[in-house]
Amino acid sequence: MDDTLAGLLAVEAEAMRRLEGATAAAAIEALEREVLGNASALAEARRGLRALPEGARREAGRAINEIAARLAERLAERRFLVAAAEEASRLDAERLDITLPGRGVRPGAAHLVMQVLEEVTDVFVALGYTVADGPEVETAFYNFDALNTPPTHPARLESDTLYVVHGPDPEGVLLRTQTSPVQARYMEQHPPPVYIVSPGRVFRRDTTDATHTPVFHQMEGLAVDAGVTFADLKGTLAHFAREFFGPGQRVRFVPHFFPFTEPSAEMLTSCFSCEGGGCRVCGGSGWIELLGCGMVDPNVFEAVGYDPASVSGFAFGVGVDRLAMIRYGVPELRFFFDPDLRVLEQYR
Repeated sequence: MDDTLAGLLAVEAEAMRRLEGATAAAAIEALEREVLGNASALAEARRGLRALPEGARREAGRAINEIAARLAERLAERRFLVAAAEEASRLDAERLDITLPGRGVRPGAAHLVMQVLEEVTDVFVALGYTVADGPEVETAFYNFDALNTPPTHPARLESDTLYVVHGPDPEGVLLRTQTSPVQARYMEQHPPPVYIVSPGRVFRRDTTDATHTPVFHQMEGLAVDAGVTFADLKGTLAHFAREFFGPGQRVRFVPHFFPFTEPSAEMLTSCFSCEGGGCRVCGGSGWIELLGCGMVDPNVFEAVGYDPASVSGFAFGVGVDRLAMIRYGVPELRFFFDPDLRVLEQYR
């Protein structure tokens, strides 16, 4: 048994030496299993006590227990010191200087389309126009019939318009395809003169691609008064082009057709990027197609109770998303609806 005790003292000495160099809790746990676990030399010595005489067994047991107690105490001390060192290191890494200014919430910003919409609205408000609003879920009467759009017009097909299941008429309620219904509703409720702009979302059954989305934004305008002429229309829209793109802008009106205006035209503005020389923005033509416009058709006045013999007026409509694309060089309409902050934060 003397040899066994000598071996245990050697194990104790080696364990004490290894404990001095232990700097991690995992290493201490491993050493504890090695010297005090069920497969350790101490455990083996305890199992061998039964073969000794009673007197020798008592002395050997006391010696083994003293060695085990010293090892357990030293292991506990070292575990405490290592844990304290690890906590101190963690606290140092997580230290916060409370005298530093706090991290404030980063302020948000209006979406680029909303910025452009507000800017365009401000141009016309400065001319004396009133902002008018209306429902996005509209009736076929205000979206088509009151605007002189016949039942056979292709825009009324389900391939172009999103209808809402409501009531017995399958084509009676729809998501507005333009903000022009606001003009009809406003004229029903207000006698002339009328000078309004109606910004808002519109909906069409378009497949999403670089230049089309089912939801987009429009700004439509209406001026009705005694003696309003096409010259007033041209002067108003030329002023808008100069305010939005710059003072050197020139405009051109090309004949076109819209059911609710007669005569009708598309307005082009000289390219603000190349000043007419031809570039990627204008496709090399030097001109940018900007909006549709025209003199209000007399049938529209009759539908809302105005006397076309007493008043005249003009109307126009422009895609706000397209204005933003042109001015800021956004290559795809889809970017405006992309939740990717790398895209949205460019236009703060």
